[in-house]
Amino acid sequence: MAKAKTIYSCTECGGQSPKWQGQCPHCGEWNTLVESVAEAAPAAGKNRFSALAASGKLQQLADVEASEVSRTPTGIAEFDRVLGGGLVEGGVVLIGGDPGIGKSTLLLQALAHLSATKKVLYVSGEESAQQIALRAKRLSLDASEVHLLPEIQLEKIQHAVSSEKPDVVVIDSIQTVYSEQLTSAPGSVAQVRECAAQLTRIAKSAGVTIILVGHVTKEGALAGPRVLEHIVDTVLYFEGDTHSSFRLIRAFKNRFGAVNELGVFAMTEKGLREVSNPSALFLSQHGAQVAGSCVMVTQEGTRPLLVEIQALLDDSHSPTPRRLSLGLEQNRLAMLLAVLHRHAGVACFDQDVFINAVGGVKITEPGADLAVLLAIVSSLKNKPLPEKMVVFGEVGLAGEVRPVQRGQERLKEAAKLGFTHAIIPKANAPKHKIEGMQVIAVERVEEAVEKMR
Repeated sequence: MAKAKTIYSCTECGGQSPKWQGQCPHCGEWNTLVESVAEAAPAAGKNRFSALAASGKLQQLADVEASEVSRTPTGIAEFDRVLGGGLVEGGVVLIGGDPGIGKSTLLLQALAHLSATKKVLYVSGEESAQQIALRAKRLSLDASEVHLLPEIQLEKIQHAVSSEKPDVVVIDSIQTVYSEQLTSAPGSVAQVRECAAQLTRIAKSAGVTIILVGHVTKEGALAGPRVLEHIVDTVLYFEGDTHSSFRLIRAFKNRFGAVNELGVFAMTEKGLREVSNPSALFLSQHGAQVAGSCVMVTQEGTRPLLVEIQALLDDSHSPTPRRLSLGLEQNRLAMLLAVLHRHAGVACFDQDVFINAVGGVKITEPGADLAVLLAIVSSLKNKPLPEKMVVFGEVGLAGEVRPVQRGQERLKEAAKLGFTHAIIPKANAPKHKIEGMQVIAVERVEEAVEKMR
């Protein structure tokens, strides 16, 4: 028997190389080439792109009718918010997250709601039918109209979809599905890439909405080739601390809606419950004002959220003071401390600095800069900020306070939650007075530090 030919595939881009190399020749990533068996070339007429190529028709862009896509609500408002309003016919959604975070629970709840008006199919490659039935019973879901298929072979899944013609299909998970046309194991780069491409083709040609569940690596990235995220229409990430009952779901890619949208859930005995006022999660309940605490308004997609930033400064007993930041970027903290020293005259070189965003939320926007600086000054001087005050603004290296996006929406959200004072960039100052809100507009860091006294 002839020895099977082996090739090396990149786990990042899916590129192939005839021999192992430390660096992928296609994308330049290091140590990403893994050995796999070379697949035989498909027989004539079996190319999955041939049908699409034959049906291609040249059109003028002006002749194409641009109409709004219709959406089907899932019955879970926070999930719909992240999706952009609901599921789109023919759309492919990829949702990833840590094991046990609640992906299967959320999708089973959504299918139970959708089954009242749509034909749905749940394809499970990891759990048996009995396990799924027990989960539905534990969650008190009416899943009598949910069709179930415990299967991992792609060809059988394709046959079930073509014969049953469901409107929504959940594949849990894409890493367990394999095609008999390939000899590699399920979860390999070739299998994941081929199965995802075939399922996407079914979704586009038959108008079926397909939701793929994806595994994540220990670094938190979606397992498999990076091309998986390019194939699908929407990429969602499930986040949350296993020690907390709260879960966050974010959209990192959405061809049918806004990206960086945030949905907030609480895990209960009856499944995932929507959190109607997520700002309350990220605000600590203090009996009295404490030093080192500053409330900011961040923007997650179209939703303004109030988050409490906490700072703690303590005398350092080592030659190298510690700089620790949870929920905010570590390198940005070092930059802000330098700006605070240079332009506001506040030195922290002999202090250990600890920064935390309450509730486990991760803030990536620079609008948190001013809140971090004021929290640091408050902790250093052991002087609490005024009660019911919010802060936002980006800080530049020259000490200027730069404006942020959607400043008016942020102020209105803070006023709605009872906050009465705000320190904001001068460029974000509202043209019309916001009822119940006293706005302090600043241009420089030293001016903001002076105003907090």
